[in-house]
Parts: sequence; C-alpha cells; structure tokens
Amino acid sequence: MMAVHDFVIVIPVADRPRQLADCLESLRELCSRYPYEGEVTVVIVDDSGEEGSVEKNREVAGFFNRPPLPNPSPTEWGGAFHPSPLGGEGLGERGTKKTGLTSKLSVHHLDQPQQRALIASLPDSLQTIVGDANAAAFHHKGASITRNIAYLWLKQLPPSKRERLFWFLDSDQEFRVNVETAEGEDQPYAVDYLHDLDRIFTETPTRVLTGKVVGDPPVSPAVMAGTFLDDVLAFLAEMAALSPSAACTFHGPARPADDAAYHDMAELFGFKPADAAYRYRCHLHGDHDHRTCFADFAGRLKRFFDGEHPTRRGYYQPDDLMAGIKPARTIYTGNYVVTEAGLDWFVPFAGLKLRMAGPTLGRIVRAEIGDAFVSANLPMLHKRTVAETGQSEYRPGVERADAGVDLSGEFERQYFGDVMLFTMEKLTGQGFPATPPNPARIAATVEAVEVGMRESYRTKQTRTAAKIERLAALFDAPGHWWGADEQQAEAGAAFRRFIADMRRNFAADAPAWRLIEANRAGRLAAIRAAIAGYRTDRAAWRAALKLPSPPGGAGSENRRET
Repeated sequence: MMAVHDFVIVIPVADRPRQLADCLESLRELCSRYPYEGEVTVVIVDDSGEEGSVEKNREVAGFFNRPPLPNPSPTEWGGAFHPSPLGGEGLGERGTKKTGLTSKLSVHHLDQPQQRALIASLPDSLQTIVGDANAAAFHHKGASITRNIAYLWLKQLPPSKRERLFWFLDSDQEFRVNVETAEGEDQPYAVDYLHDLDRIFTETPTRVLTGKVVGDPPVSPAVMAGTFLDDVLAFLAEMAALSPSAACTFHGPARPADDAAYHDMAELFGFKPADAAYRYRCHLHGDHDHRTCFADFAGRLKRFFDGEHPTRRGYYQPDDLMAGIKPARTIYTGNYVVTEAGLDWFVPFAGLKLRMAGPTLGRIVRAEIGDAFVSANLPMLHKRTVAETGQSEYRPGVERADAGVDLSGEFERQYFGDVMLFTMEKLTGQGFPATPPNPARIAATVEAVEVGMRESYRTKQTRTAAKIERLAALFDAPGHWWGADEQQAEAGAAFRRFIADMRRNFAADAPAWRLIEANRAGRLAAIRAAIAGYRTDRAAWRAALKLPSPPGGAGSENRRET
C-alpha cells in the first residue's frame, strides 16, 4: 500500500544532546530497515539552558539533515556524540533489515530566537500556553509549553502532497522496543511505526493516537519509591542466604511489569497493585558469582533517582495491529500522534509546569472526541539514563550535590499534577469542557481532590519510610557476608548513599513536603484559575491558529461517549 501520509516528528529537547543524537540515529536506522514512501520531517524544538547544549543540538540536526551514511562511526560526530549500539535484528520478518535507504531526513532545529518570533504577535492571554516572548530567560520553559510552540510552527507549514501526521516524542526515547530474551533483554527494530501509523489513520476515523513506552517507566521516582524498596528488600533477603562465591542465580525469565506495576498508587488509576516483589534479573553475562552481581546491583541503585526502575521493566508484546486499537483516556506525551485537526488540543495548563500533563490532556480529548482518540500497541524504547554516567543528561526538578540527591522539585510538580489530573477526571465526568462549571464548583472539586490526594500521598509516605528503615536494618544486620567482605566496600557505600537519599526524599520531614506546604495555597489558586480560564484559552488558541469554531462553542465538537 502506498503511503497516504507524510510525517512530521516533533522532539522537544532541553540539554540532552547525547540522548537526542541516539534518538535520531534510531530513526535513521528505522528508515533503513522499513523504507517509507512518504516524507519524514523532524523538528527539534530547543528548550536548553546551556549554550553548549544548543550548539550541540544544532550539530545533531545538521548531521542528520543530509543523506544517510551507511555505517556511522564516532568520528563522524566530531567527537561530541556516539551513536547507540544498534543491537538486534527484530522479531521474525518484521525485524529483518531491508536493503536500500530512504531519502534523507529533513531535520529542522527550532532555536529560541525562532520560537520568540513565532509567539511575538500573539496576545498576552496566551502566555500560559506558549510562554512570554519578552521574557529575559526563554529556556527551560517546560516540555508542555515547548510542544505548544511547536504547534504554531506546524500550522505554518506549506501544503504537502499528502495529509500530514504530527508525531510528538521525547528525546530520551528510541524507535525500537524492549523485549525479553533468554540472555536478558534486547532492543530490536521490531515495529514498522511509520507504515503502521499510516494504516491506522487511513483505515479508521482516528484523530488522536497514543502509544506507550517500554523499558524504563514513564513516571517519576516520586511515585515509585515503595515498589522499588519492596524489590530491593527482596534482593537483599535472598542474597543473605546465598554464598557470595557461588555462581549467580539471578537469571532466568523476568516477570513482565504490567501497566502501573511500578506505581506506588496504582489503584488511583484503576489498576490492582502488585501482590509480590519483583525479583531482580542480573544484567551481567558470562561466568560470575553472587558477589559480582551484588556489586553491579549496588551500582545501579543511583539510577532510580533519574527514573529507572531496575526491577520492573516494560517489555513489548507483539499483537495484531488493528485488533490492538483501543479507546484511550491518557496521552503519553512522549509518544502521541495527531492529525492537523488534532492540533486544536494544545497541552493544557502548560504554564503551571506540572507533571501528568498528558493524562490531563487525555481526559479532555476523550470527553470531546470519544472513540476518535485511541491507543495502539506501538510503544517506543524509553531510556532514562546515559550508559556511561548512569544519569540523565538533564532532568528538571532533580538536584545533585555533595549532600545527595534532592527530588523536591519533581516531587512537588508530581503531587500537584496529580491534583490537576484527578480534578479534571471529575470535571470531565460532569461535562467539562463542553459545559463550563462555575467557579464555586471548580474550587470545591479542587479542594476535595487535594484533600484525598494528600491522604493517599501521606499513607504512601508512611509505608515508604517504614520500608526504608527495614532496608537499613537488613543491610546493617551483623553476620551478612557483604558486611565482612572487603571487596564490597564500594558496593556498601553505594547502598548507604541510596538509603540516605531515600530518607532525604521520602521521610516524614522530607524537603519535598515542606515545598508542597509552602506552595499549597498558590498552587491550588493557580489550578482553579487555569481550569476556569480554559475555555477562554481555547477560543484564543483557535483564533491564533485560524481554526474554525465548532457549533455550540469551544469544546462541543463531535462528542461521542466511549
């Protein structure tokens, strides 16, 4: 089947040139394995705060904005970038590399002066959607505002031969998947994303589609501490009963992490919490003993604070493409696709810089277009950290210093993001945004949700704090072989740093809770005002993008129940 759509792939990036390069390298490899007849354009929307990062991002764009090279080597990156290892030949025929390369990628680097120019003519009322063009600092605006600015650029594109699809993703993702193998994990190019998406949008009335991610979870460590501690406790308890010099037994099949298995409050999202700890699966190959496995696991603990969950990993499960299409309620902002009409739904409340923007947007989209909003089994590989450092290049709200890791900023944005999300869940169930609630009902809903959220978070915090102390007691208990093993000094230090960082971020008096308390009144007032102003923002957005107003006013179009 000949392609019906051209693709424009939008990648917001802030100070992650290495991860951006890996992402684009995987796209080029995808296009060599599954040549696509339509045009593929990439827009890098730069929100970096470091001038060096901006220059490197520009280099990355320039490198890929030319005909593909057959076998890129590190020297081709000017020493600044190193392509990710491209492992795996896929699953059956769908992963077999095809001969012949597609035409070159068209890659655009949308820098901050260009972004300012895009929004300079817009009314001040849209600053909460796209930022302030006159702001002294125009970086680290947040991924939501950066995506909304990209919408403006997309609306200015000249007509194309085919209909366009706009695919939004994150810079720490790659165009391949994570699968379980007998040896551990592999990341093959097992999904022909472009042809599959072209088919879905051709054969169904889909207007907005979301995929998911596999590999690292899509959520913050602020809501994964309890599940990870369960697994670390289980690991230590098992290790304590084993001989350090015996051959490592932490291999064998992994337990796949079902939806939200990594989430401390999975029940809030309608999922059943995991009923048992997940056993760690050792990453080492070749002959090695428990002592070596223990040290390797200890070295991975720090990765948790950048969003890795070393024990609860997501794996791709192949399925029939069309049978896997389901009604959706959550948008994964790192993997969603819209038609041109889908640009109507900007990422809402972007100026608040809260987490959970995608799920919040998803509730609005579901309320407005029903079964034209779907999910499909088209996940992308999510890699939170860079292999050499075990850390993300940049992660907002995560601070590192000699005293340890501080998640306060991210934790606070997660907490109030959950308040916004579940407020929107209630309001859309009552007809929002087609039926605007009055300010009193908005205020009452926000307050009730926040009270319930506070109780849930505090219950989780109490349980998490108890687990941290159990872990400390188990690790320091006399008689365990790692305490007397001089070879484990470095591993022991890594465990103690991990325990100290967990106390710092999840104890009852953690700085995150002080920040939540300090910001509570202002945050709740801002959430109330943002919800009350949403329909006005939507009307101004339609006018700015020259979108037609639907019959009945903003938010009333084609509403269908799922």
